[in-house]
Amino acid sequence: MDDFYFRKLQVYHKAKKLVGDVYGFVKSFPNNEQFVLGSQLQRAAISVPSNIAEGMGRFSMKERIHFIEISFGSLMEVMCQLELAESLGYITSEELQAQDSEIRDIARMLIGLRKVFEEKQ
Repeated sequence: MDDFYFRKLQVYHKAKKLVGDVYGFVKSFPNNEQFVLGSQLQRAAISVPSNIAEGMGRFSMKERIHFIEISFGSLMEVMCQLELAESLGYITSEELQAQDSEIRDIARMLIGLRKVFEEKQ
């Protein structure tokens, strides 16, 4: 097995792209929000691919599932925080809609990956 198997997962690459998008949004936040909502949003976004990678580094399927679930929770946190950013006028509704679509794709992929791991238990 490849030690860095997570790099072969499309969901990992989509999650990395989400991190880049989030960092781009946060740059345009007001200065005081870059260190509050922006920082929290960045940490949540970073958690998504990080937990995919950490989960793939685990040997037991139970642990892999656990880290995929953490990744999924962080993804939901990103969606919530983007909605807050939109309601505060920091991102546009069009930007939110585009990210909503990407987040839905990542969520579906994480659910699928979790199902694969469950079948292997």
